[in-house]
Amino acid sequence: MIELPVISSQNEVNKADKRVKKPDWLRVKLPIGEDYKRVRKLVDEYKLNTICQSGNCPNMGECWGAGTATFMILGNVCTRSCSFCAVKTGRPPEYDVDEPTRVAEAIHLMQVKHAVITSVNRDELKDRGAEIWYQTVKQTKELSPATTIETLIPDVKANWEALERMIAGGQEVVSHNMETVKALYRKVRPQAKYARSLEQIKRTKAGGHRTKSGIMVGVGETDEQVYKIMDDLVAHDCDVLTIGQYLQPTKMHLAVETFVHPDTFAKYKEVGLEKGFDYVESGPLVRSSYHAERHL
Repeated sequence: MIELPVISSQNEVNKADKRVKKPDWLRVKLPIGEDYKRVRKLVDEYKLNTICQSGNCPNMGECWGAGTATFMILGNVCTRSCSFCAVKTGRPPEYDVDEPTRVAEAIHLMQVKHAVITSVNRDELKDRGAEIWYQTVKQTKELSPATTIETLIPDVKANWEALERMIAGGQEVVSHNMETVKALYRKVRPQAKYARSLEQIKRTKAGGHRTKSGIMVGVGETDEQVYKIMDDLVAHDCDVLTIGQYLQPTKMHLAVETFVHPDTFAKYKEVGLEKGFDYVESGPLVRSSYHAERHL
């Protein structure tokens, strides 16, 4: 049974209802099946972190059941404190220099056709973890040359030398999520800067990579603001866009303002393609790495 908090106004009642009453289109299947068990065994055996687990991803059952997973390197503690994210926040422990080898071996054993790799923010490191990024991609390519790789990289805080190293391992796609519209950055991504993230995407494209970004909706944005961030991303050479529904990880995180209807997501996809994106994945359960192989 779900216990609701003490309510002092009708407005708070409505907010509480949004937290506990999800619409039918947000139902997901429980993770089951032999393929799911096999991936789980490999993740545990190689002591790997996945954003699927740390981020409470609603698609974990579907993706792991298909034999794929998004690996999270550089630990599972982030130096940022974004109000929407379920990943732990704090002072990260020393990173594991053998992690690139373990990730590469696991991807090889899983025989995935398209691997997605992401990481926490490591602002305390001078190179933002760029060398671990480089070695992870490079070693994965050496063991699995036929596997395409997408890296979902964090904000490097304008350390452009670190960015160059981070994206030099041979990956086909480099993604950096804007997460939300400009007006909500202080609320959603207080340690990030809207213009800086756009600049990072533009520099990534200039480095010769296919670029990708993602945003979540349902946190208080307007349609006009969604269309504006589309314009900004296209102007900064972003090729692929993902749009998904924000889901509150715990009661301590940012509350959901709106459950966006699937018809609106369909409209976002239509508008995004008209504005110039090569590919748009838009839907209530869409996350950055969901169906990541399709735009390749």
